[in-house]
Amino acid sequence: MEAFLEVRDVTKAFPGVLANDRVNLSLQAGEVHAILGENGAGKSTLMKLIYGLYQPDAGEIRLEGKTMHFQSPRDAIRAGIGMVHQHFMLIPALTVADNVVLGEEPGRIRYDRKEAVRRVRALSEQYRLAVDPTAKIGSLSVGLQQRVEILKAFYRKAKVLILDEPTALLTPQETEELFEVVRHLKSQGIPVLFISHKLDEVRAIADRVTVMRAGRTVETVPVAGATAQELANLMVGRDVVLRIDKQPASPGRAVLDVRDLAVVGDDKQERVRGVSFSVHAGEIFGLAGIDGNGQFELVDAVAGLLRVARGSIHLDGEDISHLTPAQRIAQGMSYVPQDRQLDGLVLEFDLVENTILRDFRRRPFSRAGWLQRLPALRHTERLMERFDVRPRNPERRAGELSGGNQQKVILAREVSRNPKLLIVAQPTRGLDVGAIEGIHRELIRLRDAGTAVLLVSLELDEILSLSDRIGVIHHGRLVDIVSAQTATREQIGLLMTGTQAPGGSEEVFNT
Repeated sequence: MEAFLEVRDVTKAFPGVLANDRVNLSLQAGEVHAILGENGAGKSTLMKLIYGLYQPDAGEIRLEGKTMHFQSPRDAIRAGIGMVHQHFMLIPALTVADNVVLGEEPGRIRYDRKEAVRRVRALSEQYRLAVDPTAKIGSLSVGLQQRVEILKAFYRKAKVLILDEPTALLTPQETEELFEVVRHLKSQGIPVLFISHKLDEVRAIADRVTVMRAGRTVETVPVAGATAQELANLMVGRDVVLRIDKQPASPGRAVLDVRDLAVVGDDKQERVRGVSFSVHAGEIFGLAGIDGNGQFELVDAVAGLLRVARGSIHLDGEDISHLTPAQRIAQGMSYVPQDRQLDGLVLEFDLVENTILRDFRRRPFSRAGWLQRLPALRHTERLMERFDVRPRNPERRAGELSGGNQQKVILAREVSRNPKLLIVAQPTRGLDVGAIEGIHRELIRLRDAGTAVLLVSLELDEILSLSDRIGVIHHGRLVDIVSAQTATREQIGLLMTGTQAPGGSEEVFNT
């Protein structure tokens, strides 16, 4: 049987990089086909080729038995290919219906809003994508916004749907709702390409999975019977530890103590509302929440990047609420920010300059106000070896490294300072399983060495795997603190939506 969508020996090269090397992929009607691969494996390039953003140097892309020559996404959309990007392309001030029909509005001279609402409501019923066509996008949850993106694709008569990291910002409940939508599409004969790095989700929703490595398609296997371990090993080309084994925490003193903290965001709205918690030496305190609920404003305030409107922050018993970031660093705090390129690195600086960014005024990196290049170089070489930063060229610009290696540089710099408190926000965002394994090992090592670790992540599996205690934040308030040993995905997911889970709170070893 001929494939609905087929990629045959497709090659795409950029200056100095062979992004796709004779890639092959087939997608059958009514199939959910997952694409797995490390960072830099060529997944994104392949999707952009299928969607018309790039054109292949060699090979062909066939749709329903015909060779396609897409010069732009417009050509791909007209041919019936729909794509939902990880970061949605919606206008918050407009309604659902306005967003769905944008560019193809009903009405010859004047926009017929009633007809738009009617069409979108009919589509939502046809594909079981329940959403109010008259609701403003800005008032919708992330899960509902994603439904709007899918409706946009089907309004343009998509025959095949590409979902790029579709669960990255969803709660467990929203993820299951998305899977119900995908299963319904499958029952309607609509093929779905599902790009994800979450192995359990791939195994739950896909029929087959194609693994990419170093720009090539390594293998395509049925998901039935394939374990997460086997898929991870295929991705990386070696045995990978998926869940880090760790001993129970041996918490000591309260290193960080936050009391009744309130923080106002850039929009002058209160983003953190009366939050209180502590982080102890020798524990990882995980902060879970749906994106936009104040968790990143909270850690920015602890790091000194946002002003405290009310409450206090104590580090080892000393009030640091009004200290500068540099003064907090001097007191023993380190911070790995969520945006590695905007806040973590100076992309135009080389790796030597970036690794001493916090300490360039101190010996041995500085003497009489002059930078000592050789000690800084040796320091960077040691960190690159320890954290497996590639390529091993300390004089390379930070902007030339992959995202995973940039993250390793930041973590290496912050860890090398032997902090009392390490704040890590989104430490493995967008990283492959091999890089994630290394970073998780380092965080557990720090915990076991007595460092207090405050972890903020939108990846619930990461929170559950690494944390000793988990605080859940919703609309700027800390709704509960639970033990990671007894917490479940369902319990945390309910708390993330502001619903108190059965069993109540379990505040453990708090002072």
